[in-house]
Amino acid sequence: MSGLLINQPKYAWLKELGLSEYNPGVYNGSWGGSGEVITSYCPANNEPIARVTQATMGEYEETVQKAREAWKIWADIPAPKRGEIVRQIGDALRKKISVLGSLVSLEMGKIYVEGVGEVQEYVDVCDYAVGLSRMIGGPILPSERPGHALIEQWNPVGLVGIITAFNFPVAVYGWNNALALTCGNVCLWKGAPTTPLTSVAVSRIVAEVLEHNKLPGAICSMTCGGADIGTAMAKDERVNLLSFTGSTHVGKMVAMMVQERFGRNLLELGGNNAIIVFEDADLNLVVPATVFASVGTAGQRCTTTRRLILHESVHDTVVERVAKAYKQVRIGDPEDPSTLYGPLHTKQAVDQYLAAIEQAKQQGGTLVCGGKVIDRPGNYVEPTIITGLAHDAAIVHTETFVPILYVLKFKTEEESFAWNNEVKQGLSSSIFTKDMGRVFRWLGPKGSDCGIVNVNIPTSGAEIGGAFGGEKHTGGGRESGSDSWKQYMRRSTCTINYSKDLPLAQGIKFE
Repeated sequence: MSGLLINQPKYAWLKELGLSEYNPGVYNGSWGGSGEVITSYCPANNEPIARVTQATMGEYEETVQKAREAWKIWADIPAPKRGEIVRQIGDALRKKISVLGSLVSLEMGKIYVEGVGEVQEYVDVCDYAVGLSRMIGGPILPSERPGHALIEQWNPVGLVGIITAFNFPVAVYGWNNALALTCGNVCLWKGAPTTPLTSVAVSRIVAEVLEHNKLPGAICSMTCGGADIGTAMAKDERVNLLSFTGSTHVGKMVAMMVQERFGRNLLELGGNNAIIVFEDADLNLVVPATVFASVGTAGQRCTTTRRLILHESVHDTVVERVAKAYKQVRIGDPEDPSTLYGPLHTKQAVDQYLAAIEQAKQQGGTLVCGGKVIDRPGNYVEPTIITGLAHDAAIVHTETFVPILYVLKFKTEEESFAWNNEVKQGLSSSIFTKDMGRVFRWLGPKGSDCGIVNVNIPTSGAEIGGAFGGEKHTGGGRESGSDSWKQYMRRSTCTINYSKDLPLAQGIKFE
């Protein structure tokens, strides 16, 4: 198969990750896969990279059974020792960070530094989880009954299913995997069907750590597949928690299937994120923040800025400066270190880009810059700015996963906050101002209704130490830092009587 990129000398480094022309898409302690063979394509040129054999439903069933058996061993290992395994996973990723970052860039389409940064996120969460492994615990509460102890006990939920999206094919798995493992769970991963090589490469790195420690590989299982595997995970009562990252449309279906069986879900869905710029804002911060948040990853982050809400007094100046900066963005091969902006992930995304621009024009929008497909191999489009739309225009309220920025003009603080909150999603938001009163109104109960509420920084680029997630149609889930670990555990309230009497709560007498 000489037509595959993996066979070209330029891409020989792919074999350092254990990849080949045909790759097994199932791991449960042993490698396999006998389902549909899919081809992974490079978004920068739409050439085939390599192939992956997906899981059959029988192989999914076998993998779940092996994962459940592996949990019996993993759950007995003390949390600090589980943390040591997670530390080793982080170290193994560090050793492969450059080559794995290159794979993310090649297969997803994001620029190389973002690919490396994504692997770094997984490493950082591993470091965080190591510390967590010695800190998991619940309070000892005062009991109203003499000779009684009242405590909270936290235990792992069991099997955590993890369904990830194409735009962060390493980091989102890492957020879930590192915390879930530390908490005593085993994991079953289904990555995006368009980034299967990244799923295989990451699983190989993790599998080597487990094998080195003589632990069952099924602790971190993987089944590559499409909607059939995802549906099976959502409906499977043996999957105690299902973490899903993806579109709001699919996330809603997943949530309903999981709820039908009274399972638990963790949803990280869409975002229609806004930056609000007030008249006192430092425009030297506003312009680079807006460009990074709207153009970075070619507009394919869930935290991408899609709405720029400008005070009428600075509207024209900001639009002019941002448009000028857009035209200076270096567009090119994601593997080139000088490139800041690469391709969209698929041809379908290019079609969505063109359709959204046409709808925006029909709804009264004016094209300031961009708006065209770039004449070169791959899925390249121009980063685009559109002004003149109403704040409640249908296209403004539609999250399109492409680099289109809708610019709105406001008069009052109250108006701008209301516009931020009127969309169905509630992921990320930011204001630019020097007014401290306004800052705390923004952070307060009548301010932003998002899960991420920023001041004088972009909507994207979150640190791992805080909880990541959003409200409303974003799903309500939280991953990564703070107390997100609680989503991977079940809580028991335990009352222990160490006296010789049997007093009842609330002073009840039953004699």
